[in-house]
Amino acid sequence: MYHEAKKRGGIAVVTGAASGVGMVAALQFARDGFGVVLVDLPGEALDAAFTKVRDTASKDATVLAVPTDVSDASAVDALADQSFATGEIAVLMNNAGIGLPTSSWDNSDNWRKLIEVNLFGVINGIHAFLPRMIEENRPAVVVNTGSKQGITTPPGNPGYNVSKAGVKIATEMLAHDLREAQAPISTHLFVPGFTYTGMIERFIPSKPAAAWTSEEAVDYFIERMSAGDFYILCPDNDVSNERDLKRVKWALGDILENRPPLSRWHPDYADAFAAFEKS
Repeated sequence: MYHEAKKRGGIAVVTGAASGVGMVAALQFARDGFGVVLVDLPGEALDAAFTKVRDTASKDATVLAVPTDVSDASAVDALADQSFATGEIAVLMNNAGIGLPTSSWDNSDNWRKLIEVNLFGVINGIHAFLPRMIEENRPAVVVNTGSKQGITTPPGNPGYNVSKAGVKIATEMLAHDLREAQAPISTHLFVPGFTYTGMIERFIPSKPAAAWTSEEAVDYFIERMSAGDFYILCPDNDVSNERDLKRVKWALGDILENRPPLSRWHPDYADAFAAFEKS
């Protein structure tokens, strides 16, 4: 549906657009001829992203920076009102996300913040935009940014994993419901690999060799979205597509074979997983 959306033009709304893949995606949407609404928390980063996109977009294209807390449903409703007032919505990219430490029985405040931003930020975007996008009955795409941590759920940060697993399920349900409604809107789950963004830069001052840049991740995402893929699992310089799919298959095997949960990290299954991954 992305090709059809490009032909018709319109507005691309990108949350989490002040940095990382959100900003790079906003730049690409501008190059593809869309007007762009950049959404993030207020500050210098959003202002700088706006300047970059404004300089990239055509002179007559609409480019707006709209400071918004995506965890606030009423604020996202106001964002939708302002966005629809500028034109038809061709792209909705619910990308805003945060990373905070959690454990299974601690950091309850961080749990709530993660779920409010990472999961409800997506849900708020869907609820605020989709009814009117369906009414417009035009070719459009909805992109929700997930994480491999919401698919294979590695140990270490359960709150983040839960928030991103929720994004996966919400996006799958949305794709089904739009298909049932026969709406000309495609839905895509964008799952970056190890990507060097501002969230990572806070902990690692220079890009590791294994990581992709935000530009590489967005280029791959646009290519696969244009081909019609729903699940867009990005590789990186360490993990190939084949390796990703084996990890997903192993995780599903925990249910099918009645293994302990997260057996990939269970010492009794270490050799079996290593052999499986090499097969």
